[in-house]
Amino acid sequence: MQCGIVGLPNVGKSTLFNCLSNAKAQAANFPFCTIEPNVGVITVPDERLNVLESLVKPNRVLPTTIEIVDIAGLVKGASRGEGLGNQFLANIRQTDAIIHVLRCFEDDNIIHVDGTVDPLRDKEIIDTELQLKDLDSVEKKLQKVSRAAKTGDKDAVKAETVLLKYKTHLDDGKSARTLEMSANDKEHIADLCLLTDKPVMYVCNVDEASVVNGNKFVDQVKEIVKNEKAEVIIISAAIESDISELDSYEDRISFLNDLGLTESGVAKLITASYKLLNLITYFTAGVQEVRAWTINNGFKAPQAAGVIHTDFERGFIKADVISYEDFKKYGTESACREAGALRMEGKEYLVNDGDVMHFKFNV
Repeated sequence: MQCGIVGLPNVGKSTLFNCLSNAKAQAANFPFCTIEPNVGVITVPDERLNVLESLVKPNRVLPTTIEIVDIAGLVKGASRGEGLGNQFLANIRQTDAIIHVLRCFEDDNIIHVDGTVDPLRDKEIIDTELQLKDLDSVEKKLQKVSRAAKTGDKDAVKAETVLLKYKTHLDDGKSARTLEMSANDKEHIADLCLLTDKPVMYVCNVDEASVVNGNKFVDQVKEIVKNEKAEVIIISAAIESDISELDSYEDRISFLNDLGLTESGVAKLITASYKLLNLITYFTAGVQEVRAWTINNGFKAPQAAGVIHTDFERGFIKADVISYEDFKKYGTESACREAGALRMEGKEYLVNDGDVMHFKFNV
């Protein structure tokens, strides 16, 4: 699962990406310093792993990860191929969610591609380019579907109705994700992988003075996106860059405390990205290893087992399940069993975030 970091040139995307992944994407004070998308595999911070490690004392601990992709800066006209538009749009189409970075700080030493700092204008530029590309995709499919609809094909008639609704919505300058449609209706546009249908999170890149409470730019962003059901996160890429240079955990915590922060912006962003992708974590815990596993929210036990190995899903018999809170309370699997906190679940069990699981299978 991938989140793509997008934004206009020089808003802090690559600096933020470097802090996230420690991959050295070139961060320079000019547009298009990121030509190819850089992919970073990011460890998801999870305090529960530390607790399980202290209780189980395993030989090793393996956290879960997600992928973050730093995508080339977009400019006005990208939907028509301006700048690196075609490449940008192709790269973002392959991601599962969007992290939209907006510049919310003033600094005469850092060039803005449009000359002035205006996050609302910047957001509108990217939204418009994505909407125009989606509109083109919808119209092309609509032409084919409409021909079939004229022959009386019922599926084509339904698809035409759905596509016309999306066309009108996009024509009105609205993103596909804000159109209320049923799951069945959305099947008619699933093959288009619409850019504006992807879940989005807005990251306001601010100066050090604004990192705790935000500023006027952040307030403007929050107001304009309030109906999008999108999370807004405040981060200072410059501060995160400074934190990444510190060697010890203690130094980082001290640095954050001096700024009035309890956690780094990077940690906050990774956790939020994980939720944006609709992912949850379950754990396996034994002497050999304590490990976090990533699954889609809504997976049943056999699907969760299949993440470890396909044989586990194919030959699934049952799962022993302990909630994280119960494992933390009782300390060991045997103590949980004695307390009645260990449950045997079958094929229809919906896995919960934090479940500690042991699978039984036979192939």
